[in-house]
Amino acid sequence: MKALADQIGDIDGVNIYGRVVGVRGLMVEIAGPIHAMSVGARIVIDVGANHFIPAEVIGFSGSNAVVMPFGGLDGVRRGCRAVIANAASQVRPSPAWLGRVVNAMGEPIDGKGPLPQGASPMPYRNSPPPAHSRKRVGAPLDLGVRGLNTFLTCCRGQRLGIFAGSGVGKSVLLSMLARNVDADISVIGLIGERGREVQEFLQEDLGEEGLARSVVVVATSDEPALMRRQAAYLTLAVAEYFRDEDKDVLCLMDSVTRFAMAQREIGLSAGEPPTAKGYTPTVFTELPKLLERAGPGTGAGTITAIFTVLVDGDDHNEPIADAVRGILDGHIVMQRAIAERGRYPAVNILKSVSRTMPRSADPDFLPYITKARQVMATYADMEELIRLGAYRPGSSAEVDEAIRLHEPLEAFLRQAKDEATGLGDGYRQLAQILSGLETER
Repeated sequence: MKALADQIGDIDGVNIYGRVVGVRGLMVEIAGPIHAMSVGARIVIDVGANHFIPAEVIGFSGSNAVVMPFGGLDGVRRGCRAVIANAASQVRPSPAWLGRVVNAMGEPIDGKGPLPQGASPMPYRNSPPPAHSRKRVGAPLDLGVRGLNTFLTCCRGQRLGIFAGSGVGKSVLLSMLARNVDADISVIGLIGERGREVQEFLQEDLGEEGLARSVVVVATSDEPALMRRQAAYLTLAVAEYFRDEDKDVLCLMDSVTRFAMAQREIGLSAGEPPTAKGYTPTVFTELPKLLERAGPGTGAGTITAIFTVLVDGDDHNEPIADAVRGILDGHIVMQRAIAERGRYPAVNILKSVSRTMPRSADPDFLPYITKARQVMATYADMEELIRLGAYRPGSSAEVDEAIRLHEPLEAFLRQAKDEATGLGDGYRQLAQILSGLETER
């Protein structure tokens, strides 16, 4: 009865509606009482035969509202009635959502029956917590991946980005984090994913144990741009719900680039001018609004967020990568050359940064971390000469040390996808590698 009462409460006492007067590409023009519409308002287009298409107002053209549908335009014609819905851009998550897979509208798509609704509505497009009342990041968080734990230590409530080209292994790294991170709950958003890969991720990468403590939001690449954008908003809304319940939440989103592409598609359809790489101004307005929602809240709960960024043509300075890198609290750079030589995860430690370091690292092991970075930097500077055979052993003690440590450090960074290493274990293994060198001396 309560669910029925909630639904009745969302219905306006008076139905306000307009009519479809035109269709242009992905856009539908609605004539009617535009004073009752606003950007972001929900419209339901009645195409007959008891079939309704939900849509959203994205702008105005003259005396008409311009809307974009959440589904296809099949059946839409001039004269179709367009009902202006009450402000229903909210969702009602509950703990019963754990273990479930939903679409961008919060509807179950896993065949496990109806989805119980919670008591508290959460807006899809919520505002980030006020900066002056937001708490600081918490204690170091065990990610289960020793290369990240040691060199890029992450704190609870931190926001990281995984920057990689296609086929470099970012989805596999994301699945390792989903299984291994020490969090109460995981909320995973698969935005613009290939339909084939969704079941692979759920069954092979996440597994039953991982899914049991997760909520997965899916919008595949064939879905309309509004659905892909909405899936990103829903992912953060669900994470915010559990954060408000004082849970430590891990929010994973693959990928924020496809969210930006969806917003670009919406913006171009609405007539916005294209800027760099065709991205519209609203893309760079919406990105910080989305990403800033993650992090610590005003209570005990946190959202530790990891967003993947698909860099175009392996260009890590392309517009979206550049914008996201400036917003997040750290970036994990994956490099194709490392993947090609068979070392996974293919993370370039020297180009990756955690902005909570060195404060977040164990102070007893900080000298080892600094020393290992220096050794890797020395080897990277001399790598070409070493591989060509132009470097003569004994010419430099620092280079000789880097050559001796290169393979042990590569083995340390290499990790199978079903392997997990704790935070303390990673520190100790790194210390043993560097202490072994001192013993040899």
